[in-house]
Amino acid sequence: MKPVMKGKMLIDLIMTAGLLFQMAYMLVGNTIHEWMGAGMFLLFLIHHGLNWRWYRNLFRGKYTPARILQTVVNFLVLLCMLGLMVSGILLSRDVFVFLGVQGYSGTARILHMLSSYWGFLLMSVHIGLHWAMVLGMMRNAAGKKAPGKEKAKEISPARKWGLRAVGAAVGIYGLYGFLKHDIASYLFLRSLFVFFDGSQPLWLFLTEYLAIMCLWAQIAYYLARGLQKLKSRGERAGAGKK
Repeated sequence: MKPVMKGKMLIDLIMTAGLLFQMAYMLVGNTIHEWMGAGMFLLFLIHHGLNWRWYRNLFRGKYTPARILQTVVNFLVLLCMLGLMVSGILLSRDVFVFLGVQGYSGTARILHMLSSYWGFLLMSVHIGLHWAMVLGMMRNAAGKKAPGKEKAKEISPARKWGLRAVGAAVGIYGLYGFLKHDIASYLFLRSLFVFFDGSQPLWLFLTEYLAIMCLWAQIAYYLARGLQKLKSRGERAGAGKK
């Protein structure tokens, strides 16, 4: 694997872990939350800088349903990150106080909540839409598709079903966490205040939010696979008519 690709994966991994801690605002404290938020925004800019070719190719090639979905999700994530940074600066009590631009706390708080929860959900979807690519890079890193090597053995049916069972269990736990934390209320502004259970250990909160992330990543992954299959069927049908 090329060093640039390793750097991309490392940044993505750090951002994913950081996102989970950012959702635990009341459990980690305001100062840590602000510094981590500033760091994540910097990593987000680096991430986009490393993927500049994606912007260059926006107006090239055919837009399939899968590509349209990825493009829309990517731009929505970008909007959420910008919303988080602007509202975070306006709400800052530590890191950005020196700017002297604090104000509009009511509007900024609502923008921050919307950007946080939609950003969390959309970044989970973003991960799921790219999960097949991640798996491919992991296989390449393991040398399974290195030139001159025999093709790796197929995963046994028993292992496949075992992995699916684990994935289903994580997804069910994620659905439980999604309902328990009433995330839909924050996504659609049915509640303007986020409730935190102060007695809940940080590790349990992070575990539940990781499961929620996995739930939406799974939904996006299988949606992308479904769109890809529809595209393949359409191409085969078109070829059959020629």
